[in-house]
Amino acid sequence: MNWQDATFRTVTGLGYELVDLERSGGGLVRVFIDRVPGTVYPTGESEFVTVDDCEAVTRQLQYVLEVEQCDYSRLEVSSPGLDRPLKREADYARFAGSAIALTLKLPLAGRKKFEGVLAVRDGGWRLEMAPTGKVAKGLKGPEPQVLDFVLDEVREAHLVPVVDFKGKARAKAAQVAPAQALSTHDGE
Repeated sequence: MNWQDATFRTVTGLGYELVDLERSGGGLVRVFIDRVPGTVYPTGESEFVTVDDCEAVTRQLQYVLEVEQCDYSRLEVSSPGLDRPLKREADYARFAGSAIALTLKLPLAGRKKFEGVLAVRDGGWRLEMAPTGKVAKGLKGPEPQVLDFVLDEVREAHLVPVVDFKGKARAKAAQVAPAQALSTHDGE
């Protein structure tokens, strides 16, 4: 058995999804795991991979790779990150409704890279993109653009991270407001 099969069996056997696998020339093996929605994990309830998840998978993989006599110098197990790659049909189905960046194998209208919201369509997928700013005749605003595609046309795709800093900004504003109020009153 090769190291990829051993890694796949081990990760899925522990109840995680194997998102990606890399091996460098220097003997580094990188394993990217994700939690499977609806699965209960002994490391706690969270929709995201935790350090404890990575540690559990690392320990088991170290043992399995040694038994399978797989040669490597370093093993890294981590989450796929906020910009998680979409590799399989199941990934696209799971993240329908999410913002993604997509690179096609061949150019379409002179470009290969697109960004928008992923949607399901009959026989494939759809990328709903923001309007270009050009207003079609008779309409009040710009028309949204739509790209229909099948997975065979995709070179690579990944989630576009959506990070909300408003919570931190509001907390910071709440801390600054009393300080400003004090300095205003000091000057009176």
